[in-house]
Amino acid sequence: MKLEILHELNAERAARRPVILVTDTESGEQRLVKAKDFATDPLRAELEKQLRMGRSANVEAGGKKLFLNVYAPTAKLVIVGAVHISQALAPLARSLGYDVTVVDPRTAFASPERFPDVPLVAEWPDTALPPLNVDPYTAFVAVTHDPKIDDPALLHAFERNCFYIGALGSRKTHAKRGDRLRAQGARESDIARIHAPIGLAIGAVSPSEIAVAIMAEITAVLRLPPKEKEEAA
Repeated sequence: MKLEILHELNAERAARRPVILVTDTESGEQRLVKAKDFATDPLRAELEKQLRMGRSANVEAGGKKLFLNVYAPTAKLVIVGAVHISQALAPLARSLGYDVTVVDPRTAFASPERFPDVPLVAEWPDTALPPLNVDPYTAFVAVTHDPKIDDPALLHAFERNCFYIGALGSRKTHAKRGDRLRAQGARESDIARIHAPIGLAIGAVSPSEIAVAIMAEITAVLRLPPKEKEEAA
């Protein structure tokens, strides 16, 4: 690999931007494709597919055999609310490779005893969230049922363009949430991004089942192409 390409690659990874190194396996020629250039690249379909899957792969295009080396940021999961669902969700997400953080100002809930080995931030969202560097490779769930905690957290998730935003509550609860968020400046397009009721509709009842439904929905948003996401929903 040329030193110039290596420097660019490291810079993109440090900034948590996905990048793919394309190598001609016969000639050894290499080029780096940054996220901002995916849409106009001749290999757009192949690049987007492998990025969604988070896997490197051999492909054939234009009569050439190419190896696509995918460098995708480690996905994060920020859970706002140290509730029973979160106790099941945090270890499940970690088993799937997510960097997990739980945020809840209520110290009676956000305790190491309830969340062993999980990073906890026992602060209000306005203080807790900015240092977490929430970004487009972050899934964000709000499950406290307390507007004083969930609403500012959701507004932060909108600003940071999280790839998944979910919130606990019935359709009636979500309608009231939407009214509150609009009053605080949220756009209709922001509110439409919230998955609520949260999780795939699998008939989940217990906290553990709801956690499975949430992670299934997050996985679908991360991995499936747009049409298949709609079908899964």
